[in-house]
Amino acid sequence: MISSNIDENEKQKSTDVNNSNSSKPNLKGDWSNFFLLLLLYTMQGFPLGLTSSIPILLQSQNDISYQDQALFSLAGWPFSLKLLWAPLVDALYIEKIGRRKSWLIPVQYLMGTCFLYMAKDIDDLLPNTGTPNIAVLMCMFFVSNFLAATQDIVVDSWALTMLKKNNVGHASTCNTTGQAIGIMLGSVFPILFASEDFCNKYLRVTPITGGLVTMKSVLYAWGLIFICVTTLIAIFKKENDCRLEFDHVKLNVAQNYTLLWDILKLPSIRILAIALLTAKVGFSVTDTVTYLELVDAGVSKDDITVINTGMFVVKILIPLVTAKYTSGPKPMSIYLKSTAMKLIWSLTFILLVYFTPTLINDDGVINIPIYYYAILILILFVDEILSYVMFVAVLAFFSRISDPRFGGTYITFLNTVTNLGATWTSTVALGVIDLLTFKKCSFDSYNYCSTLDYKNTCEEDGGDCITTVDGFYLGTLLSVTFGFAWYGFF
Repeated sequence: MISSNIDENEKQKSTDVNNSNSSKPNLKGDWSNFFLLLLLYTMQGFPLGLTSSIPILLQSQNDISYQDQALFSLAGWPFSLKLLWAPLVDALYIEKIGRRKSWLIPVQYLMGTCFLYMAKDIDDLLPNTGTPNIAVLMCMFFVSNFLAATQDIVVDSWALTMLKKNNVGHASTCNTTGQAIGIMLGSVFPILFASEDFCNKYLRVTPITGGLVTMKSVLYAWGLIFICVTTLIAIFKKENDCRLEFDHVKLNVAQNYTLLWDILKLPSIRILAIALLTAKVGFSVTDTVTYLELVDAGVSKDDITVINTGMFVVKILIPLVTAKYTSGPKPMSIYLKSTAMKLIWSLTFILLVYFTPTLINDDGVINIPIYYYAILILILFVDEILSYVMFVAVLAFFSRISDPRFGGTYITFLNTVTNLGATWTSTVALGVIDLLTFKKCSFDSYNYCSTLDYKNTCEEDGGDCITTVDGFYLGTLLSVTFGFAWYGFF
């Protein structure tokens, strides 16, 4: 159903591109713009990586429920809501400064200031021992992600005009590769380099107390980086005057929102939006909960982060390797094929999580064998390849069908729907796991440990709350079943 509509859109866009510019992609003379976009997307990825590191820190250091994790996951919602203010970004700007720089400069200065402010209180909000303040953490990271989402609107739009028309397909490469680098930097430093165990084991000759960095120092450093880089861009990067374009159209705020409504009324866009909103349901549980389940099973956060850091090599290289195919006329065909393969591969996570406690426990002592790491890396490696092929393909498709005259509204609408499809499924998956999990007190068959009081009563009587049905397995089966239904329908 969606395949035919997508193919028609791709064919039409391909025809338009061929009519307007028949030359093949060639970055000669465009390399400086390519690397600038790569830098901007890297800066955008840092707050995303920082946000993604918090759930692992919470799960490993504190008694945190999946309901608490669901609350913190709201911090990532700005990327799914940015469509609400995208028309403002497209319509309001100072011509003397530049259409995109008018927003990029103040937003990135605010991001730097935000990180400096967060550094001041982070040790109290996220202590090594004690109860973290989940609500305040969520609010602070919500603000940083709101600014990052606004920067995303600006950079996505600027990419359509910063690169030459025949190189626009490379915008998705900058996006995916840059974000991957930024996410890696945002997650590796707070977890690995701040870990005393990791630093003493791998980076030091003589063990000492503390890691190489702290969360506070990481936030301070990146706050200064944002301010310095933004200053350099403000001084040295000139933006093309969009008024010189023969097809330039300036719309006011009301006209931009009207344009958004007109986009929504297109039948093919409606079908595409419904598909994108539900596309991630099939992977929601495995993508969101697997790492947390492994931490609960006994795999250390340091080991998971080391492996996940290695996966960033895949995230960085896949866009570069697949650019040849995803920049072609039918990137969505690649997306759909990869979706089917990822759904099948998601079932391997059930086996991974189920056998992990058996494989890493030696008479009650955590002792992880080398072959377990090999299995874990293989499963995650294949999953990352499929995920990023899908990601690059759908972004390439958006770049092809978006009108550069209304880039901030058009491409942001498509990206927002995609992000919303990932965000709502992630939040629901975290919230549902506890509901699908059933426990029973070892000393009282009538105590199902359904509340904190019942759990405390069981433990006070000398018992343990034993899991009889793990919500991860049931949730994975339900989500993958929905995913196959989605693939068959669309």
